[in-house]
Amino acid sequence: MIVRPRPMSREEVRGLDERASAGLGIPTLLLMENAGRGAAGWLAELVGVLAPDAGGRPFTPPPPPPEPGHAYGPPPPRVLILCGPGNNGGDGGVVARHLDAWGFPVEVLWMAHADQLRGDPATQFQILGRSGIPQSAWLDIHPTDPFDSGPLRDRIATAEWLVDALLGTGLSRPVEGPIRAAIEAINDSGRPVFALDLPSGLDADTGTPMGQAVRAEATATFAAAKRGFSAPGASDYTGMVAVIDIGVPRTVLKTYLENP
Repeated sequence: MIVRPRPMSREEVRGLDERASAGLGIPTLLLMENAGRGAAGWLAELVGVLAPDAGGRPFTPPPPPPEPGHAYGPPPPRVLILCGPGNNGGDGGVVARHLDAWGFPVEVLWMAHADQLRGDPATQFQILGRSGIPQSAWLDIHPTDPFDSGPLRDRIATAEWLVDALLGTGLSRPVEGPIRAAIEAINDSGRPVFALDLPSGLDADTGTPMGQAVRAEATATFAAAKRGFSAPGASDYTGMVAVIDIGVPRTVLKTYLENP
């Protein structure tokens, strides 16, 4: 029987990552790689490029079978990944690499200045640059005071799918500035949105928007569902949810298992 982690709070998720990395010595880049690879696989399934179960999602039932007469394998859609400066943005960088490897036309916009990126997100930024995958540090190109969202909205309009990698579970205050403008542009675009870990701007514990939150078609959440996902109205933001295994060993997960 597959064990399933129960929904976790913001602090529990933070502790889980710390125990896996500091306690067991699992590199945080490896956890990020597993998260991004799993999320990319599920997105490829959702758009019909990969068959169901191809993404390796043991914690979540497979999606419904295709309609009669529908074949898997249509041309991959154009994907625009919007990344914040933190680890959620780094996850987005991993998603970009795997989608690119599978033939997706993909572009990454970092809603940050390049010199804001540190640690694992900076590593992903460097890898993308060396890989030739189109990316830009959006705030290096466009002024932030005042921030004009018009060029961003124009760029979003060229995509067929959007990946939300702006903000993760660490958000604890209302969204503001260019990130808020990006969330509003995403929601106004009419494009389907695939959120990483949770929709940007949604409080992980309460499931309510922190001023503004992305409304996603689907959310690939990492290691476990977040406690706020079960709150009334939260599904309007998360859409369909799949839990992505990021390789945290059972010895760390055992405290949080539904079936220990």
